[in-house]
Amino acid sequence: MIKINTIDQMNRFAGILVAFVEPGDLILLEGNLGAGKTTLSQFIGKHLGVKRTINSPTFNIIKSYKGTNMKFHHMDCYRLEDAEEDLGFDEYFNDRALTVVEWSEFITDFLPEDFLRINIEALDATSRAISIEANGKRYDKMKEEVERELLAAGYIE
Repeated sequence: MIKINTIDQMNRFAGILVAFVEPGDLILLEGNLGAGKTTLSQFIGKHLGVKRTINSPTFNIIKSYKGTNMKFHHMDCYRLEDAEEDLGFDEYFNDRALTVVEWSEFITDFLPEDFLRINIEALDATSRAISIEANGKRYDKMKEEVERELLAAGYIE
C-alpha cells in the first residue's frame, strides 16, 4: 500500500508519476468524493508545466491544457453516470497528450484496453491509501518504475 500523509506528499507522488509518463498515456483516477482525485490531477498538471489554474471539469467534463512538453487532458465523467453519449473520447485518448480521467467507471465502454488506474482511499482528513493497477505492457513497466521510486522515497509500507 502506498501511504500519503500530507498534501506535500501527494504533490511529490504526482511528481514521481509524471517522471514516467509519455505523450498518449492514460491514467484513471478512482476514489470516493473527496478522496483527492482532483487534487492529484492538479499536481499532475503542475508537474507537466501547466501554467493555468486546473480545476475540476465537472460541468465541462473535459478540459485541455498545454504543458511544457505535452498537452494534458483532464476529464471528470461524474455527470455521465447514466449517459450513453460518446463525447469524442477517442479523439482525446489517441492524442499525443497525457489524459487523466476521474470517474472512469461511467465511460468504461469508451476506454482503451491499456491504462494505469490509481485508486485513492481517504483514511482521514489528510491521509490517503493509494494503489496502482496496470493494464498493458507499457503500464506494467510504468507501475514498476513508479513503485520503485515510491519505495525509495518511503511511501510504500
